[in-house]
Amino acid sequence: MAANRRNGMHPSEPGLVGVVSAAMALPRMSLPTVATVVAAVAALYFGREVFLPIAIALLLTFALAPLVSALKRVGIPRLPAVIASVLGAFTVLALFSFIVATQVSELAQNIPLYQSNILTKVRSLKESGVGGGVIARLSEAIERVGQELDRQETSPPAADQPRREPVPVEIIARERPLQVLQNLIGPLISPLASAGLIVVVVIFMLLEREDLRDRFIRLVGYGDLHRTTEALQEAGKRVGRYLLMQLVVNIVYAIPVTAGLWVLGIPNALLWGLLALALRFVPYIGPIIGALLPLFLALAVAPGWSLVLWTAGLFVAMEMITGNVVEPWLYGSRTGLSPLAIIVAAIFWTWLWGPLGLVLSTPLTVCLVVLGRHVPQFEFLDVLFGNEPVLEPHARLYQRLLAGDPEEATDHAEEMLEEKYLFEFYDKVAIPALLLGEQDRVRGVMGDEQRRRVAASAQMLVANLDDSAREEAEEDDDPATVEPATADKYKDKDKDRDKQAQAGGEDDTELPDGTDISVLCAGGRGELDDAAAAMLAQVLEVQGATVSKASFADMDPTGVRRLELDAVDTVVVGFLNRDSVKHARFLVRRLKRAKSALRVGIVFWSKDGDDKETAVEMANDLNADFVAFGMVEAVLGALSSDPPVALKVAAKRRRRPRPTRKAPLAAAK
Repeated sequence: MAANRRNGMHPSEPGLVGVVSAAMALPRMSLPTVATVVAAVAALYFGREVFLPIAIALLLTFALAPLVSALKRVGIPRLPAVIASVLGAFTVLALFSFIVATQVSELAQNIPLYQSNILTKVRSLKESGVGGGVIARLSEAIERVGQELDRQETSPPAADQPRREPVPVEIIARERPLQVLQNLIGPLISPLASAGLIVVVVIFMLLEREDLRDRFIRLVGYGDLHRTTEALQEAGKRVGRYLLMQLVVNIVYAIPVTAGLWVLGIPNALLWGLLALALRFVPYIGPIIGALLPLFLALAVAPGWSLVLWTAGLFVAMEMITGNVVEPWLYGSRTGLSPLAIIVAAIFWTWLWGPLGLVLSTPLTVCLVVLGRHVPQFEFLDVLFGNEPVLEPHARLYQRLLAGDPEEATDHAEEMLEEKYLFEFYDKVAIPALLLGEQDRVRGVMGDEQRRRVAASAQMLVANLDDSAREEAEEDDDPATVEPATADKYKDKDKDRDKQAQAGGEDDTELPDGTDISVLCAGGRGELDDAAAAMLAQVLEVQGATVSKASFADMDPTGVRRLELDAVDTVVVGFLNRDSVKHARFLVRRLKRAKSALRVGIVFWSKDGDDKETAVEMANDLNADFVAFGMVEAVLGALSSDPPVALKVAAKRRRRPRPTRKAPLAAAK
C-alpha cells in the first residue's frame, strides 16, 4: 500500500522552520571545538606506534575478561586465570598463523603448475572475441608501446661516435653470516616486539582491571558515578559480545566453506577457510577478498569454467545464510552502529592506522558511541554513528508532514503498527505531531500554506492507513476469519500491552464496542483540528461505530443549522489549541440547541493528558457531556451510553426600568 519513499528533504523544501522548532524541544548538545578534534586526530595519527598496541590490548582485554571471570567462578585464582586466558588466546593466534604460513608456502610451490590453465583461459577469451575483441586490442596496444620504448632505448649511436662494446659486469655478494642473520631477523623484530608488548599490556590490564576502572572513574566521571559506571559496563558488554559473537559467526561461516572447497577440489581448502574466518572481521570488504582468492585459484586449477561457478555459488550461498539467518539469530544489530557509520569508521580508521585500523574499526567505534551515549560532551558521536533514532517518533512524523511527504510518513506508521494498535499510534505519535504543528502556528512560524500542507498530508496519512484499520476491525469482529499471520501479530500486540500495563507504562483500558452508535467527528478551529478529527473517526470506525465527519467551517452558526443531526447520537469536537475554551462553550450551546437529545463531547488534544477531575470540572463548565484529553478518553466518551446532559438555561438579565418622563408643568398663568 505504501508508495516509494523519498530519500530525504532538500534544504529548499518548506517547513524547515517547523523542524527546527520541533528540535528545540530536544536537549542541546555541546560540540567540541574544531581545534580539539584536529588535535585528537593528529595525536592518534602521529602516535600510532604507541596507541595502536594499546588499542589492540584494550580490545583483547574486553574479549578475554568474560573468560577470566568464568575461570575465577570455578575457583581458579586471578593470576593463573589471567595467564591461562592470555596464553591460550595467543597460542591459538600463533597456531593460526603457523597453519596459514604453511599453506601459503605449499601454494607458492604449486603456482607454476597452474600457469598453463590460466594461459589457456586467456587464449580462449582472446579467440572468442569477448567484449568485441577488447582483450586483443589492449594486448596489441601494450605490445606496440613496449616495442616503441625498446626502439628508443636501442637506437643506433651517431656516425661520428665509435661504437663501444658493453663491458660484462658480475656482482659477487660476500655477506658475513652475522649480516645474513641480521637480514633475516631484522624484519621480524618490530612485529615480535609489538606482539610481546601487547601480551604484557593485556596481562596487566586483566590483573588491574578494577584499579584501572576506578582510576578512569576518578579521572573523568567522579562527579557522576552512576553514569560513568553505566558507560564502562555497556562498553565492556557490547564490545565483548560483538567480538565473541563475531568469532562464533565467522567459525560457523568458515567450517562449511572449508568443507565445500575441499569437496570441490580447490587446493589448500584449509587456508581459504582460515582466511575467510579472519577476513570476516573486516567489515564489508573482508568477505569479498576472502572469496576472490579461492575464485582465482579455481580459475587456475581446472581448464573449464564450471569449478569457478560452483565456487562462486558456495560463497554466495554461505553469505546469504550467514547474513540473514546466523547473524540475526546470534546478535543481530547489537553493536549499536548504523550501516553508514560502519563504512565511515572503516575508512577513517584505515586512513589513521592502516590495515589493523580497518580490522579494529567496528569495536573502536562502538566504544566511541557508548562514550557519546553517556557523556554529554561527546553526545554528537552517538548522534552521528549510533543506530538509535535521533528524532522522537512524533517529531519524525511531523518533519515528514511538513515536507509534504505522506508516503514516507505512512511507511513509518506501518512499521510502528507492527507492534502497536491504531489508536496507540494516533495517541502517542500522530496527535503529538499535530500538536507540534499547532505550536508552530501559534508562535507565528508556520504560514497558511504550510499549515494546509501539513493538514493535507495528515489527511492522506489517515487515508493510507485504511487497510490497517480494516484489518483491526475484521480481527475484532471475527477473529476466526483472520489469517494466521495477522492473528499472531495481534496476539503479540496484546501481550506487549499486557506487559506494559503490568510495568505501569501503558493503560490497558479496553475500548468499547461502537455498534449501533452514530458519531459525528468535527474539527474545532482549523485544518489541523480536522486532521485530528479524521484520526478519531477512523479509530471509532474500527470499534464498529457509524462515523461521519465535519470540517471546522461547518461549526459556525450557519453551518451548525445545516448539519444533519437526526441520526447522530454524539458529536465530538476536537481542539489542538488548549486556549479554545470559550469557542468550545459556544459550540456546545449551538449543537445542543440544534438537537436537545444530542450528546456533545469536547477533546482538548494533549500529549500527556490531564487527570479525570480536571476533565469533569471542564465538562461542567462547558455544559458538555464529556471532556477528553487523549484518544482513549475520547473514544470512551463518544461510545458511552450515558444520557445527554441538558442544556443549562442562561440567566436572563433583568431590564432596568426606563424612567418615565413627567409632563411639563403648565405654564404659569
